[in-house]
Formats: sequence, C-alpha cells, structure tokens
Amino acid sequence: MSTSPARPDFQGVRLAYDTVARDYATRMPDTHAEAPLDLAMVDAFAEAVRVGSGDDPLVLDAGCGAGRMGRYLADQGCQVVGLDLSPGMITMARRDHRDLLFAVGSLADLPFPGSRFAGVLLWYSTIHTPPAGQGRVFAEAARVLRPGGHLLVGFQAGHGTRDVAATYRRFGHEIVLERHLVTADRVAAWIEAAGLREVCRLVRRARGAERDDQAVMLATVR
Repeated sequence: MSTSPARPDFQGVRLAYDTVARDYATRMPDTHAEAPLDLAMVDAFAEAVRVGSGDDPLVLDAGCGAGRMGRYLADQGCQVVGLDLSPGMITMARRDHRDLLFAVGSLADLPFPGSRFAGVLLWYSTIHTPPAGQGRVFAEAARVLRPGGHLLVGFQAGHGTRDVAATYRRFGHEIVLERHLVTADRVAAWIEAAGLREVCRLVRRARGAERDDQAVMLATVR
C-alpha cells in the first residue's frame, strides 16, 4: 500500500478560476492588495534566492494566477516561471506579462524535473487544497527545489473552511469555491515532512476586509 500523500482533486477549482479569470486579472493586476508586512516577506524571499543562486535565480511561481506576483519577483531580479491549474488564468498572465514564461499544471504534480528551481513561491495557492492533500503539494515543491533553495508560502491561518463564491457573485459570477484555513504550526509540520527547514514566519491579524489572520512562512532545503 502506498504511503505517499493524497493527490487532491482540483477540477472544481480549475472551473471556478477559468470562469473569473478575466475579472480577476482586471481587479488584481499588481500587489496593491498586499500588506507591507506581507511584501517584506516576499522581498526577503527574493533576496535569499538571488544571494543563494549565483547567476541563475530561477523561481517557480506555483499557482501564479494572472501573474501579478511573478511580475513583482521579476522586477526584483528573479527569473520567473509561472504555473497555474487554470488555462484561463494562464491566458491572462501571458497577455499581461509577455516577457515571462507560463504553463498550465497542477501543484500536486509539478511538470518539472527535480532540483530545477532556486525558489518556489506558493502565494495563497495552497488555500483551495483540503488539508489532507497539502502534504503532497509541499512534497512536490521540495522535490523541484535545488539544494539550498527557498520556499515561500502565504495563506490564511486558522481552522475550518470559507465559502469564496459570494465574493465573485458580486461581480456576476456563479461559481463553487472554498478555501481552507490551516495553522502556521500545521504548515510547518508539512514543510518539515517534505524535507525543508523553516527559516521564519509571519502571522498577523486581519486588516481591512480580511476575515482571518494571514501567515507567511519562509523555508529552505535542509
């Protein structure tokens, strides 16, 4: 019997983001929605990648959506490859960021060889994966990282699930989409099991329209 982490089913997530892709790209074109504290963690990640990778600071933006975080990292000197489950999102990313590379694929089965990247960014891209499937996602991220590479993951911290459909209903989209809350300690355990070592974490209280605490964790290959 296999003991590998469960492979999650993302068909509903793909359909939801294909439906909202054009509006998402219009309303979230850049990092204006990020808190300064959150971006400080992204900055620390970008610096760690640049310092540790020599002349090949290649980063996988895994769950890249319409490419806004990939653009931010590229502007800081990283070489970025974006991957997203949603073909609609990838169409928007290619339209808006023609100088970056993007592909369609799943976080649970990354279409890249091992030890390929100096950094992997999971920026709120694990939130639609049920907790039972997140171990596999982190194992895949660890697999494609080089020795000494870095992982950065951002997520809503807590317990339970939230219905995301109501947010998009305000813009005329009828979709089915949930996000899953997990604690920073639980994510740290998955990261450790994947062979990575936590470097630091940020957990902050909700601000503005946010409903939940927000967490960002930086890790490196052990």
